[in-house]
Amino acid sequence: MTKFIFLVYHEDYERFLKGLRSVGVIDIVKRKKELDKDAAERLALQKQVAETIKLLKKHKKPEITAEAPSEGDGMKIFEHIRDLQAEVESLNQQLATLKKEIEYTEPWGDFDPQIIEKLRKAGLRISFYIIPSRKFDPQWLSKYNIGVVNEQPGVIYFILVNEGQEEIDLPAEEVKAPERPLSELLKKQEAIQTRLSEIEEEFARLAASSIPLLQKTLHQIASEVDYHVVVNNTLSEAEGKLKILEGFAPVETKETVEKYCEENGIFYIETQPDPNEKVPILLRNNSFAKLFEPIGHLYSLPKYGELDLTPFFAPFFMMFFGFCLGDAGYGLFIFIAATLFKKFKAKPSFKPYVTLAQYLSLATFIFGAISGTFFGISLIDADIPIVENIKSYFFDSNKMLVLSLILGAVQIVFGMCIKVVNITHQEGFRNALSLVGWLILILGLLIRQGLVSAGVLPKGETIVLYSILGVSCLLIFFLNDLKTNVFVRIGKGLWDVYGMATGIFGDLLSYIRLFALGISSSILGIVINNVAMSILGIPYIGPLLFVVFLVIAHLGNIAISSLGAFVHPMRLTFVEFYKNAGFKGGGKQYKPFAEKR
Repeated sequence: MTKFIFLVYHEDYERFLKGLRSVGVIDIVKRKKELDKDAAERLALQKQVAETIKLLKKHKKPEITAEAPSEGDGMKIFEHIRDLQAEVESLNQQLATLKKEIEYTEPWGDFDPQIIEKLRKAGLRISFYIIPSRKFDPQWLSKYNIGVVNEQPGVIYFILVNEGQEEIDLPAEEVKAPERPLSELLKKQEAIQTRLSEIEEEFARLAASSIPLLQKTLHQIASEVDYHVVVNNTLSEAEGKLKILEGFAPVETKETVEKYCEENGIFYIETQPDPNEKVPILLRNNSFAKLFEPIGHLYSLPKYGELDLTPFFAPFFMMFFGFCLGDAGYGLFIFIAATLFKKFKAKPSFKPYVTLAQYLSLATFIFGAISGTFFGISLIDADIPIVENIKSYFFDSNKMLVLSLILGAVQIVFGMCIKVVNITHQEGFRNALSLVGWLILILGLLIRQGLVSAGVLPKGETIVLYSILGVSCLLIFFLNDLKTNVFVRIGKGLWDVYGMATGIFGDLLSYIRLFALGISSSILGIVINNVAMSILGIPYIGPLLFVVFLVIAHLGNIAISSLGAFVHPMRLTFVEFYKNAGFKGGGKQYKPFAEKR
């Protein structure tokens, strides 16, 4: 990144900002965390418009098409939709209240409450009662003026008519008379439901015609918010006549910024970023590593000047996913499904994620082939003539366990190598000497053991062994911190030995989870197949149930196992690998001040 400091006369500042936004490469330094009132209001409006677009997308129907509205109607459409939303909310509240009233009125039938009121004015007292069926006394019918209105399971609804103020005490619950006729309530309910259907159709029509315009309006509002933020983070000097703005631009775009400033007479200062500044991060990776950037973003962007670990963890993540899912049949299924989805359904913005799924499925197929597992069938144990000649090449569970530890050791050592490069790049090679000592010790002992096993070195050889130990001890205990005295260095070396001894072995054991998840996925597949075979024996419907169960159960296993195969490699990446690679993170994403498109 290149840092720019712009000094602009106040009368030219608005024109300068519009031009700078059209250039679209400067990430403005934000000194104030709080937005001013105008920016906060525009930001709230931006969120509301975004929510409105989401609402319309939910109501979009392929069969409904319409012409796009004229330019400049975005806010009117937004306000119209907000009014419709408010009306829907009000109607739903009315409908909920109405349903309760209908439930209350329905047992009493459809009658006019005004008639009841006229009878009461004529001196008759009409009371409404509810009573459990077992407590109702049939003698009441002859003893009192009682009319049974409705009988439902366990409950009787009746009315009592008596004259004047005569009190009749019945062991029943007296309830309030319905206020409106049932027919009126049902008619009102139908009217509300009709209006809700009309609004639903209106939403569908607006979804077909107005989403592009609302998106354009959203971009305009977002640009206004950005503009307010930039103005809010502008320094004023010389009694407000001089405006000072700071920002960062990628090195390859600095000539574009320089050209704009020179053509418009803008004075600027161009410097290298200070290491202590919060410099924005713009990742540059090849097409393969770029697919894994969203995974890295889940943890953190690298600090400015720090190595981006995405291209380094990407191959491991791919292998670990395949190891955890570990079924060649599942890998083949996911690859075919992802390929078809990418070709016929996936939107351009979603295609990178589908491509990532294709890569992960290929790794799953490879590791499933290594372990000899195909849709829960263990090819090692299966009596299949076509695989008899290659059974010896399949890895059993013991070999898969060893393989998981080997892959873990490789990633840990690889992470330590990256840490050496990172420290050298940021602080100088002299600060990485202790870590180099550990690498010499680990790799040296492994290489020596390999040479002894191969017969290149004799078994009792000691010169190479002592050379490795001597060089590594010198670096670990005496060159770990050249700024301190030798006794402090020895103390730091001893502490480092304790940390490495416990840390590396603990990290290495974490990679056993690769083996464990792969085994669990395979066992579930085997259980599914065994249950399916037992279902197959059911007379008549057995074959149909066999196919249905097999498909649904394996799809469920793919979904559950894929989740675990994604989460656990991510944990190994963010904890074990990032720790051994010395990743600090904390970078902020590069977001240039530009027109929203």
